[in-house]
Amino acid sequence: MKRPLILISNDDGYKAKGIRELVRMIRHLGDVIVCAPEGARSGKSRAFTMDELTVRQIEAPTEPASTSFQESWYACSGTPVDCVKIAYWKLCPRRPDLIIGGINHGDNASTNAHYSGTVGIAFEGAIKDIPSIAFSLCDYDADADFTPMETVVRMLCEHVLQNGMPKGAFLNVNVPKVSAAEELKGLRMCRMSRGEWLNEVETLADRHDEHGNPVCVLRGYYSSREPDAEDTDAWALRNGYVAVTPATIDITAYDFPSLPDSLA
Repeated sequence: MKRPLILISNDDGYKAKGIRELVRMIRHLGDVIVCAPEGARSGKSRAFTMDELTVRQIEAPTEPASTSFQESWYACSGTPVDCVKIAYWKLCPRRPDLIIGGINHGDNASTNAHYSGTVGIAFEGAIKDIPSIAFSLCDYDADADFTPMETVVRMLCEHVLQNGMPKGAFLNVNVPKVSAAEELKGLRMCRMSRGEWLNEVETLADRHDEHGNPVCVLRGYYSSREPDAEDTDAWALRNGYVAVTPATIDITAYDFPSLPDSLA
């Protein structure tokens, strides 16, 4: 019986600690193919590249504990979604049983999910009707400690491999920063919180390009439109829960009010 095939990518680049830790956590569950960007691609969402791309096989950052584990690593010059497409069509020996994005350094809850390359990976998997999960830790440190979320990652991956998920759906999983797994209060199935980023553009007073034009950077801060709603991912994370948000590729607004059906 063939072991499940698991395809992994991220938006922090193949050298990031998060993707190395993810592979360590789940490599016992199946054969693993990693195809990740050459460098950081945060904020790329579901973007893909129309120009030429390169992909190269690289040495696995960590050796599997068992020689029975099949594991291959590749680096791609493109976006996270490019990585999934290239791996799916050119690198995978068969159709993946599970696609995983992450583990991301920083949360992808609420509005962040729309911009996230990590979530974009899971979205691309769902487009192909492959069970997919995006994992993120609410810690932006390059040397973040991912061990407290290991049980969560393994449990959810095992569950999805055994039970699948509805076609066109995926899971967006965000884990609060804690110092030990025991500090996590549990899992909460929740909806995406409504919010927005404010004061997003900052002009650098002392910076100009070669033509004298001002240089801007995107920063700002997040503001929730429903800070007291207890059924959201933002509330779950603030209160020490793992936020598990089922999502779908169908962006239809089913409750949108009807429009006139005639142009007359």
